[in-house]
Amino acid sequence: MSETGTLSDRIDALEVRVAFQDETIETLNNTITAQWQQIDALTRQVAGLNERLQQAERLAPGATDEPPPHY
Repeated sequence: MSETGTLSDRIDALEVRVAFQDETIETLNNTITAQWQQIDALTRQVAGLNERLQQAERLAPGATDEPPPHY
């Protein structure tokens, strides 16, 4: 009888661990998904800013590599 009780206790403990692991995995999955969405948004924002910078450099008057007039 004690062996059956011990086996049942071990199974219960394993079931509890699996439940907590499932919850942890789901939480980690949600966190990673949110982070990837933020990374994608930031990547698009950086690309847009880079494009705006290149456009501003093309429209800027004069060459940007010229030495200042006091030289």
